[in-house]
Amino acid sequence: MASLESRLKEDLHDLHLEDGAQHRNPSEVKMSQIVLPCHANHCGELSVGQLLKWMDCTACLSAERHAGCPCVTASVDDIYFEHTIGVGQVVNIKAKVNRAFNSSMEVGIEVSCEDLYRGRHWRVCQAFATFVARRTDANKVQLKQVVPCTHQEQLEHSLAAERRRMRLVHHDTMQDLLNNKTFQRSCKNRDEDAAVPTERTRVESVELVLPPHANHQVNTFGGQIMAWMENVATIAASRLCNAHPTLRAIDMFHFRGPSQVGDRLILKAIVNNTFKNSMEVGVCAEAYIGEEPLRHINSAFMTFEVLDDKGRPRPLPLIKPEPKEGQRRYQEALARKKIRLDRKYIISCKQTEVPLSVPWDPSNQVYLSYNNVWALKMLAAKNNWDLISKKNRVSLYTVEESQSLCFKVEAEMEIPAQRAFTLLSDLSRRQEWDEHYTRCEPLVKVDEDDFIYRVITPSVSQGGKVQDFILLASRRPPCDSGDPYVIALRSVTLPTHPPTEGFNRGEVVCAGFTIYELSQGVSKISYYNQASPEVLPYISTDIAGLSSSFSSTFHSCSQYLMDNIISTPEFTSPTSS
Repeated sequence: MASLESRLKEDLHDLHLEDGAQHRNPSEVKMSQIVLPCHANHCGELSVGQLLKWMDCTACLSAERHAGCPCVTASVDDIYFEHTIGVGQVVNIKAKVNRAFNSSMEVGIEVSCEDLYRGRHWRVCQAFATFVARRTDANKVQLKQVVPCTHQEQLEHSLAAERRRMRLVHHDTMQDLLNNKTFQRSCKNRDEDAAVPTERTRVESVELVLPPHANHQVNTFGGQIMAWMENVATIAASRLCNAHPTLRAIDMFHFRGPSQVGDRLILKAIVNNTFKNSMEVGVCAEAYIGEEPLRHINSAFMTFEVLDDKGRPRPLPLIKPEPKEGQRRYQEALARKKIRLDRKYIISCKQTEVPLSVPWDPSNQVYLSYNNVWALKMLAAKNNWDLISKKNRVSLYTVEESQSLCFKVEAEMEIPAQRAFTLLSDLSRRQEWDEHYTRCEPLVKVDEDDFIYRVITPSVSQGGKVQDFILLASRRPPCDSGDPYVIALRSVTLPTHPPTEGFNRGEVVCAGFTIYELSQGVSKISYYNQASPEVLPYISTDIAGLSSSFSSTFHSCSQYLMDNIISTPEFTSPTSS
């Protein structure tokens, strides 16, 4: 927890531009609510359903402020609830639009809790929601672009495009894992002698949508639907454990269709699977009016824990799924658990907490690619770079934070940004201009923009072993004008390519290029590297001012780009995964 004074200092820092002027995001909306007994459950804690309603309302108002027209909730990314909130405490919610696309936009939501009597505050959760603008007339909506002003806004604006990319492939990632034969063999049911039949946890409830449940467009609030879904999910979880469960996470979910005043909403919940100290509850919301067929509104998957007297998660009983549909839900819950852990571990961790070389497999490729691009953009966004040396218009910068030394080499080159991006993306040709690359072997084509290579580099000492690296290369073209081209590199582990005798297996924490188009034929190319022990010897004499090899390497890069500015051999594509 942090003091109220430190929190205010952080907020004020975010409100200032680089020149010191005060700034507030024009789409930012804030809500503060005192938690009353009517908002709480029988444990005196704020109902998560009520919190979801407040979050959805705040985010919707932010989206509409930016769009200038009505907006509806399309989806919400994973939400992890770090703390509960008690009666008498204050909930502070802040929402702002991070990035607008065509007719949709990402809204970032931050929730914190404040204890007025102790002057303390703490973070409760963070969420990213997607809203779609809907005009009342037939004209198609084309949203205005978000113009980021502060350092933090620029970072979130940049990362929003990568998060959108991850959302679009979420369903495919799930299906690929379910079709994986190795995963299917691991999904065999455990000992069912003492298992609880899932039928015992089944819940069904109906709600009539009234005007207070709807927004100003007469559509049912997405947050209200989620509150009703959370209610039946809690009942299902309670039936399994005969105790009050605590909601810890909600998986990424999408609203499949709208609901209006007058709808009858049927809410169904059942425990899909248990995992020692947690359980997944699946919830479905369907709507109808009169005798019309049911309309699928939303499905969500919620993770609950049951805490003991000391606040520690209790072991949970095994479940016995029903045949066919129950077995399908059981296996899908296992798949979601793996994906959930990959997302939380790879994406949510700070860069220093993620292992240098994470095992790569098709089920986590999306999240490793996201982490790869995210890490490079975080590194590039640092605003405390120190200029160490400059020679022949090539600049070397360093920054040291948390026992980590990072360096940046930067220069302007007379080459179109797109051509530079195409040439530098092909790591198999890097040895043509970088003396630190002896050979680069393409191993796996993950998709059109992500590849895995084995890089061999010279020994850093006389008579020592040569080094090799297994690198994931993720390349991203700009989403909007003003965005850079990005080529991100990080180490991964491939079971098919373990460390071998005669080579010292090195690790790359975070490295890569950003390429900005300054004019039609001029680009600013920046190379970044968070130096690991295996990488630092190659640059240490430059940082110490004892050599200027960084300048000669970048000039070799410039010459390589100029030699291939007109035509270039076809991109060397690794074999498909």
